[in-house]
Amino acid sequence: MSRKREHEPEKENGERWMLTYLDLITLLMIFFVVLYSMSKVDTQKFQAVAESLNKALSGSTPAKIEISTNPVGPSLIQTGSPPEKTPNTNTPPDANVNAGQTNGNVERMSLEAIKAKLDKFAADNGIQTTLVTSIEERGLVVSIQETLLFESGSADITARARDILEKVSTVLAAAPNQIKVEGHTDNLPIRTPQFPSNWELSVIRSTNVVQILQRDGIPPSRLSATGYGEYRPISSNDTDAGRGKNRRIDLIILHTKYEVTEPQ
Repeated sequence: MSRKREHEPEKENGERWMLTYLDLITLLMIFFVVLYSMSKVDTQKFQAVAESLNKALSGSTPAKIEISTNPVGPSLIQTGSPPEKTPNTNTPPDANVNAGQTNGNVERMSLEAIKAKLDKFAADNGIQTTLVTSIEERGLVVSIQETLLFESGSADITARARDILEKVSTVLAAAPNQIKVEGHTDNLPIRTPQFPSNWELSVIRSTNVVQILQRDGIPPSRLSATGYGEYRPISSNDTDAGRGKNRRIDLIILHTKYEVTEPQ
């Protein structure tokens, strides 16, 4: 009987490293071919390809390849700090400021034109002492004293006052600005079933004026009514003349910059 030959240990294949090396070279070649051939890529897809190649090459968690946020152009990989943006020298830095000043000047001229028309109307009708206009920080203020609009202690607008407000509405309707109607009284108390205090009297008066302005063509979206009672005097309440100035209706044609505080 023939003896079985003992198994000889297999010789270690010294050329196995060549397979790994060739795989590495092949992957690198594919990687750079992809980079070269892509002139415009989807950043998310390219990131996925880069991570897959990193894993295949390293066999472990790869370092993240940074992709430029703008994949169009000669460089797809962010290799340095991003280029600084060149300032647009075509637009002057103070262009917006100048535009704002221009708009403000145009609006002021518009309010001054309205003021001139109302002043002429008041002078032509002999009411320049009871219908007074002024331009303030918040806009054009048209102050109409109580005697021109109401009987004492009443919120009912007189027939003559309706004609005056109709003429005022015609002038104010030409501008798109918001109009606040503010009612004011003196500090003499009033206690009637209809008006328990000056608050109610001032509010109802301003509301009645708003209704007249709306009826005469001013959109209600431009109007608001407020009553301040005796708490916003413009003169002393110690004299009859001072109290007469405090009993008034103010129409404020607001500058557009203050319209942001008005509810839309």
